[in-house]
Amino acid sequence: MKPRVVLDTNCLVSALLFSKQPLAWLRHSWQNGDIIPLASKETVSELIRVLAYPKFKLTRDEQELLLADFLPYVETVKMGKVPEGLPIIRDSKDQMFLNLAVVAKADVLVSGDEDILTIQAIFHTPPIMRLTEFKTWLSNV
Repeated sequence: MKPRVVLDTNCLVSALLFSKQPLAWLRHSWQNGDIIPLASKETVSELIRVLAYPKFKLTRDEQELLLADFLPYVETVKMGKVPEGLPIIRDSKDQMFLNLAVVAKADVLVSGDEDILTIQAIFHTPPIMRLTEFKTWLSNV
């Protein structure tokens, strides 16, 4: 069974925009079916919003091409009731990734966001990993 993974927007944007650089392995991992990325309506909306940031200077067509390199590989999760007692992420906009990982019973939550990573030591279901940790973990699965 392929690992079911929640990738935060930071990781996704880096893999999509810089696919010929050190994060090419991540993009290839979902395109080759080595992982199953999980997404919800909220996380996809966030990705669309971030790809439209002026700093990326992406045209609408370029944004759509990037989404087409990700969305067909995604398992969409309908968010039900979020269990009580989850840690609260300092930046409330990042809570959606933890909620998705728990509701979807993901194998791992991958993040480059310090607000999410601050709970890494106290939250283990699913484990929260940085990209480098995830790459090592994935090579051992």
